[in-house]
Amino acid sequence: MGEVFDTLVNAVSGAWWSYWLVFGVAMLDAFFPLVPSETVAITAGVLAGSGDLSLPLCILAAATGAIAGDNISYGLGTWLGDHTVKRFVRGERSRHAFAWAERNLRERGTYIIVVARFLPAGRTATTLTAGYVHSFPWRRFIVADVIAGFVWGLYAVLLGYFGGKAFEDHPWKGLLIASGIAFSIAGAVELVRHRRGRSSQDAAL
Repeated sequence: MGEVFDTLVNAVSGAWWSYWLVFGVAMLDAFFPLVPSETVAITAGVLAGSGDLSLPLCILAAATGAIAGDNISYGLGTWLGDHTVKRFVRGERSRHAFAWAERNLRERGTYIIVVARFLPAGRTATTLTAGYVHSFPWRRFIVADVIAGFVWGLYAVLLGYFGGKAFEDHPWKGLLIASGIAFSIAGAVELVRHRRGRSSQDAAL
């Protein structure tokens, strides 16, 4: 693992395009959740901790990439509409994610945009849904999304940064620990969301 990480470090250390890579992955992940934006942002933070990349630029790249991608997803939701979007939604988990997003955007708005940014599948469902629900205009969305993007960018990159600082001699260990923390937090948020959704359904019955 250490040798693989060292190879990655040698490939991107100090390279100007590293920041564009972070931006691009964060952007794509907003509407194509198979792209691992958390992993890339955390890795950038680890490299910033070792002095190979600039910490402020890594945060800026991750945050602005996330915001750009979220707005593309919002635009797709607006352009395609709810019927078209839902035709491509497959699987019970995805349907529940969209139902959760529709219900909570109307009830909680900004708070849900921020929380959903930390859920790989939830962020896509939420931003697409925000595009086609008439109660969430773009001016309201962009304010919430800028907050969400920078909170997420700071969180992911700084998690990697402090992980890298804690294991300066073996930064790949910092990457593993930081990634584990990130996935654990995402899992905890998803579990709370799921339990609240179950509670709301039980209350309705």
